[in-house]
Amino acid sequence: MILKKLRTRAMQERITAYCFLLPDMLGLFIFVFLPIIYAFYVSLHDWDALNPMKFIGFDNYTSLSKDKDWWHSVGKTLQYSVIYVPLLFCLSLGSALLLNGLKGKIVSPVRTLFLIPYAITSVISAIIGMYMLDPRNGIINEIVKFFGGSPQQFLGSPSQALYSIIAVLLWINIGYNMIIFLSAIKEIPKDYFEAARIDGASHWQIFRKITFPLLKETNTFILVVTTIGSFQVFDQIMVMTKGGPANSTEVSVIYIFKQGFQLLNMGYSSALAFVLFLLIFCLSLFQMKLFSSKD
Repeated sequence: MILKKLRTRAMQERITAYCFLLPDMLGLFIFVFLPIIYAFYVSLHDWDALNPMKFIGFDNYTSLSKDKDWWHSVGKTLQYSVIYVPLLFCLSLGSALLLNGLKGKIVSPVRTLFLIPYAITSVISAIIGMYMLDPRNGIINEIVKFFGGSPQQFLGSPSQALYSIIAVLLWINIGYNMIIFLSAIKEIPKDYFEAARIDGASHWQIFRKITFPLLKETNTFILVVTTIGSFQVFDQIMVMTKGGPANSTEVSVIYIFKQGFQLLNMGYSSALAFVLFLLIFCLSLFQMKLFSSKD
């Protein structure tokens, strides 16, 4: 009798848990999986969003394999990701370690200063960054001139535009990742640090032997999420450069947007989007497999 009651209670708890999960699962299916399936369906057609679809099979995928502009945008995305992701990781972790060492009333103002660029919308932050980098009246060039340097073109220069965008996006996103790292650091038992100090360990040894290994799950989360975000970057670049000058900042999503909404090649842009999805999916699986491996 008791066993039967326990089974009934366990079943009720399981049903309750599934009921709580159901809204999120429905949202995930409707707003993530269905669009992916539909994008693949559209990618098999020639469609300008105005006339009926015309089935062409895998012709769009054949075309993208020969599209030099598409592979140029993929190369720009990889260049952006290879620079942006490690810098964001290191700067966010370093900022969290520095903030963790601060004491007193200064902690809250410093934390707020880091979070302000992220707290406002990404478009507004990008506009602020664009004005800061203005070649004529921007504050960055004013600082450069104050120290005797010559003004730079920044977003107007094909050789500087991508790096300028990376700098702006680092300024925007460091605060958010810093808070995640700081929360994880706070969860590490203080006894570990005290024991290490008693044994005479240096700050670097404490970080290398205690802090960093115990942040493994947080490190994996930050690296995977920021890598996915770097391959999906769109709005800030669209605001600041629209992919220019001379396509020097035309990353993959910008190219997909232009094909779909400017040239109305909806079938082709869907094929590009589906290939990008597969690339991000495989890269994310590889990262999670790599970082979750046992030491």
